[in-house]
This record gives sequence, C-alpha cells and structure tokens, in this order.
Amino acid sequence: MANATVSRLGQVNSSGDANALFLKVWSGEVLATFQRENKMLGMSSVRTISSGKSAQFPVVGTNSTSYHTPGNEITGTAVKHAEKIINIDDLLISNAFIANIDEAKNHYDVRSIYTSEMGRALANKVDQHLLQLSVLAAQASATITGGDGGTQITDADAKTNAASLISSIFECAQALDEHDIPSEERFCVVPPATYYLLVQNDKILNRDFGAERNGVYAEGTVIKVAGINIVKANTAVTAFTDQSSSISGTNNTYNVDAQNVAAVVFHKSAIGTVKLMDLAMESEYDIRRQGTLMVGKMALGHGILRPESAALIKTA
Repeated sequence: MANATVSRLGQVNSSGDANALFLKVWSGEVLATFQRENKMLGMSSVRTISSGKSAQFPVVGTNSTSYHTPGNEITGTAVKHAEKIINIDDLLISNAFIANIDEAKNHYDVRSIYTSEMGRALANKVDQHLLQLSVLAAQASATITGGDGGTQITDADAKTNAASLISSIFECAQALDEHDIPSEERFCVVPPATYYLLVQNDKILNRDFGAERNGVYAEGTVIKVAGINIVKANTAVTAFTDQSSSISGTNNTYNVDAQNVAAVVFHKSAIGTVKLMDLAMESEYDIRRQGTLMVGKMALGHGILRPESAALIKTA
C-alpha cells in the first residue's frame, strides 16, 4: 500500500518549512494585539537604529536677540548644547510552551489565546515603562542650563473631584504654553477611575463649554480638556504606584514612586524610544520535550528628552 500524498497547509508552494504560513498567522495575531493594546509608544518620539547599544539625541538651547548699533561688529551669540542618550534595554520577551498532548486533547484554539496574551503583555510593559518615564520627566530638571524643567502641580482632590482635576489640567496646559511647547500632540494620561470621573463632569460634555462632540455621557467618553487629548490607560493603575524598586534587565531609569500621581500631561517630545529590534515572533517544535515554544520579542529602550514638555498632577 502506497503512502498518502499530504497537502501541507503551512508550506509555501508545497516546499520548505511546514509551519511557515502558520507562523505568519500567529505573528499577525501578536502584532495586532500589540498595536491594539499599546497606547504610549505613539505618544513618544521614536527612532529606529540598525545596530548599536544606544542612540544620541542632541538638545539645542534657545538663541537671543539684541539691537545692533551701526558700526559695531556682529560677533555672534553662544547657543548652549547638550545631549540625551537612550540605551537599549535587554531583550523584552513574552513566551509560552504548549505540550503536544495538551493541545491535542484541547477542544479550543489555545494558540490564538496565548498569542493575544503575549502581545498584550508586551504592550503593557512598554506602556508601563513610558508612563513611569513621563512621571520622571515631569520631576526632572532642565537639560540646558538656565532652561525649563518639568512641572509638578499639587492638587489634593485630583483623584476624587473632577472640577479640581480639570483646573489642574488647565494649569499644566499653561505651564506647557509658558515653556513654548507646541499645542498639538499634547496628552493627558489617567487611569480608568479618573477618566470616568472626568466623563461625569458637566462642563466637559456641555456644548456650551466646548465642542459638541467632546464626549458622550452615554458612551462614557471624553476627548479633550484645555486642548489636551485625554487618554485612558489601564497600565496607569500599575504605573501610578510605588515603582521605586530597580528593574532587572533595564539599562535606563524607569523606577519611580508615583503613588501620589493622579495624571501626567506631556507633549510627544518629552520622552523618546529607541528601537533596535521591532516586534518579532518565533516558534519551534521541540521533539525532546514534545511541544512548541512560542516567543514574542523586541529590543528597545526609553528615556527623557525634554523635561519642560512634561507635567504631572499629584495629590501630595
């Protein structure tokens, strides 16, 4: 009796890796989940490098003006310079091992669930680090001597009183204006409890106080306050706690005690991200262990670029 001719669904043109097409489907699931869950990466300045352990961001101070006296030589004015260096952290991974026998016995597609969770875990960790970094940026001093540092607004009722929080957001907007920060691409990130506190405030949703579609009470949404985009982030629940312990595997500073922070307000230029390896996926069947190891990975790092572009609202 002859052997059957098997149509390998995972092969490209019936040749090569029998799992090639399956891997692409799985990769797409992780990528889609990461993009859907990640909020902070698009709110930072991102640079991609092809090799190396860090990237340099030059910082240039402001120039000055003066009135010229006829006949006097114009010799130029000194412009101050500095730099910010962002290092690449160790490889950030999320992984899972599925035993062959368990997958065979299972009655649902566990790989799809696992890959979604892997993408979500990577997105949450990136968001958490960037949120903690935005707090550090608001606490940081000026990069250029004589320049502006971050802004900290103390509002004891910020976590419980929407009107008080709104007033503090306006103070943050004023601080950014006074630091000559562009009005576009400003964000205010808050945890869900604070976000829904804002939604219930009449001034935000009342068309007499703003745009007709600045939010919908029935849908539980709010878009802007003081021209600043309001962003709800569940990772803020974790980031806005005492995260002062050092984090193994990081080559940048993310640890900060943020338990009193109610919200962070920042421009995209406040924090930066350097990517060495973008999100990638690998899987391999281990015949010795009779199962498949799936790994989602990325190599990147984050750092403060412009402290004057960041502000925070704290209760104490």
